[in-house]
Amino acid sequence: MSVDERAEAKRLASRLRDTREYLDLSQQFVAEQTGIPRSAISDIERGERRVESLELKRLAHVYGVTASYFLEDEPSDDDKQMWVLARMIVDLDDDQREEIRRFANYLRHSARRERRRS
Repeated sequence: MSVDERAEAKRLASRLRDTREYLDLSQQFVAEQTGIPRSAISDIERGERRVESLELKRLAHVYGVTASYFLEDEPSDDDKQMWVLARMIVDLDDDQREEIRRFANYLRHSARRERRRS
């Protein structure tokens, strides 16, 4: 592995760990949600194990971001917004999450109506 590859792997590991910690999720919770063993998550976050593409996709889903968030130099504004929303809903129950989903759907449809009127 080249110096650049090692640096990139460390950056990815750090971003994965920082995101999980920011969302206040335990490695055990992430393991249960993704099917990735907790020890593997620990190894990935320390940069001692490569993360497979499908694992990255599952991690991104749990963290409420896109997989590209972890691979880009700077997160997009959309990724930042999704991260904030994921942080806000992590402690809500299923009924509350469903209410948020319905409200988001309402907002999306009302925005479409406004664009059609314009």
